[in-house]
Amino acid sequence: MTMPIPKIMGVLNVTPDSFSDGGKFTHIDRAIEQALTMFDHGADIIDIGGESTRPGAKVVDEKTELSRVLPVIKALSETKKTAVISIDTRRPLVAAEAVNAGASIWNDVTALSFDDRSPNVAAGLGCDVILMHMQGDPKTMQKKPQYEQVVDDVKAYLSERAQVALDSGVQHHQISLDPGIGFGKRLQDNLDLLQNIDAFHALGYPILIGTSRKSFIGKIDGSLVDDRLGGSLASALWAESMGASILRVHDVKETAQAVKVWRSIRERDHV
Repeated sequence: MTMPIPKIMGVLNVTPDSFSDGGKFTHIDRAIEQALTMFDHGADIIDIGGESTRPGAKVVDEKTELSRVLPVIKALSETKKTAVISIDTRRPLVAAEAVNAGASIWNDVTALSFDDRSPNVAAGLGCDVILMHMQGDPKTMQKKPQYEQVVDDVKAYLSERAQVALDSGVQHHQISLDPGIGFGKRLQDNLDLLQNIDAFHALGYPILIGTSRKSFIGKIDGSLVDDRLGGSLASALWAESMGASILRVHDVKETAQAVKVWRSIRERDHV
C-alpha cells in the first residue's frame, strides 16, 4: 500500500539565538532568499519563528517578535513563488497578525496554552493549528524532565489540548499534533516517542515530527549541531516510515531527496 507523501516544513528562524541557524536570517533579504530556496528545494511549508524555543532560551517581548516575523511574512505572501507560510509562536496576537499578513498555519509549541485567549483566537482566525507537547518552558524544560510513561503522558496531553481547540471552535481537519521531540525530554523519552509514532495515529490527527539537528542526535554519537545531517535524515526517514504527515527540517533539499529515494525503493516507484 502506498503511504501518503509527508509534507516537508522548512525551518526559518529570524532570530539571533536559535540553536542551529540563529543569526543567519535576521536580515529580511536573507530570510526571503532562504525561504524561496527552501521552496525550490521541495518545502511545502515555511515555518517562520521570531522567538527562540531552544533549551534555556530567553523570552522576547511581543513587539520584538512581531518586528522580526511580519516583514518576512508580508514579503513572502506577495511573491508568486512560495510555499504555505506557518507562524511559529506562542502568542495569540503574533499569530493573528501573522495570519492577517499571509500565514495560514499557527504552529504553537505550547498547544494553545500559553495564553488563555489562544484557543478562541485560533478558532476566529480559521487557520490550521499545530499543537505541540512541551514539559515546562524553553528556559527550564531540560532541567530533569520526568514522566510516568512518556508515550501515554504525551498522548493524553495532546488529546486534551486537541479537545480544548475543538471546544473553542477549531475544526477537526485544521488540527495537527506534534509530540515535541527534544522539548522537555530525555534521550530515552525521545527514542520512545519516535519508536511509537504509530500510537499517536489513534488520536485521529496528522502527526508532525521535528528531529532536525536536535541534541538527542548528539547524545547518541557526540556530534555538534552542525554535524547532525546524517542523524536528522535517519530520524526523518524513520518518521516517514511510521506515517508522519509533516517533517519539520532545516535541510530541505537533502530531506526531500532522501524521502524520494526511500519511497522509490520501498514502493518501486521511479519518479
